[in-house]
Amino acid sequence: MWKEFKAFAMKGNVIDLAVAVVIGGAFGKIVTSLVNDLIMPAIGVLMGGVSFVDLKHVITPAEGDIAEVAIRYGAFIQSMVDFVIVAFAIFLFIKLLTARKKQEEAPAPAEPPKDLVLLEEIRDLLKRARD
Repeated sequence: MWKEFKAFAMKGNVIDLAVAVVIGGAFGKIVTSLVNDLIMPAIGVLMGGVSFVDLKHVITPAEGDIAEVAIRYGAFIQSMVDFVIVAFAIFLFIKLLTARKKQEEAPAPAEPPKDLVLLEEIRDLLKRARD
């Protein structure tokens, strides 16, 4: 069983997937920082100084040791912007890969069969004989 697992783990697809997960995690952190630290503060300033982190609807205010219960829709908006940016980046990456794959797979024009070439030559000769 160990040999089977080792063979499975060492396949190229598994290693590629592991690398993709690590890079994807790092990319996600970069996008989250971009959204939280650059985009949302800029949007907040344009909207009159609104901080999206502080946008919430308090259901039950904090009392003593009990924390407040609130719907933090500002954090949700930030997560949605985060998602849209990641989804768009993945879309562009997949589109680039698909375009590159199509270029690689573009088949060269196939030569017509010899009998078809001969028939075309006969046709052309007959046309010339009539003219």
